[in-house]
Amino acid sequence: MKSNINYMLLLLTIAAASCKKDNYDPPGSKLSGHVVYKGEALGLEYDQVKFEVYQGGFGKTGPIDAVFSPDGTYSMLLFNGEYKFIIPNGQGPFKWKQTAAGAPDTTFITMQGSQVLDIEVTPFYMIRNPQLTASGGKVAGTFKIEKIITDASARDVEEVSLYINKTAFVSPANNVAVKTMTGSDITDPNNVNLSVAVPSLTQNYVFARIGLKIAGVEDRIFSPMVKIDL
Repeated sequence: MKSNINYMLLLLTIAAASCKKDNYDPPGSKLSGHVVYKGEALGLEYDQVKFEVYQGGFGKTGPIDAVFSPDGTYSMLLFNGEYKFIIPNGQGPFKWKQTAAGAPDTTFITMQGSQVLDIEVTPFYMIRNPQLTASGGKVAGTFKIEKIITDASARDVEEVSLYINKTAFVSPANNVAVKTMTGSDITDPNNVNLSVAVPSLTQNYVFARIGLKIAGVEDRIFSPMVKIDL
């Protein structure tokens, strides 16, 4: 009888401990910001450019994986505590700081309530002064290309493209029409012009943005998305 009572008390103790473990308050501190170059947010492709956040403790050793939004923003809910922020090698149309051994370096973050933190990177190129207009059944774009990285790690422009779509998701994977020019055909980086015909649509507007592909880099950099009345 005494053995049965002790066994029941043990089960109740385990159950109480499990309930206490499962009833932690959810994370309530918001970490948000932009990926930027000299304070200017970078345009990226939807669901493509990843970053990682690590927190010690809680029995978790792997990263919290997330992606930047097309306008360069990010947002996540975290517990208060110490975190490490990393952009893995090969992510983004930019260079993220690295250690002497070539591994992605770390930004340390202390969460004590919500905070805004912009992530500074160095893009290979920037799309400057994009002007997107509609006329005569076409969308035209004019812009400048600024080469930011000019040292031994510099890369060429592979191509530039003008994308249009029916929704605000505008990219190589999400468009109704696109016009592309190869890098070798760009004669003046300070005056690049593209024009794409608008297909038959059931709406009187489109969303448009310019994307630049860097040689040897998977991710494109984009101009801000613009809604254009037709």
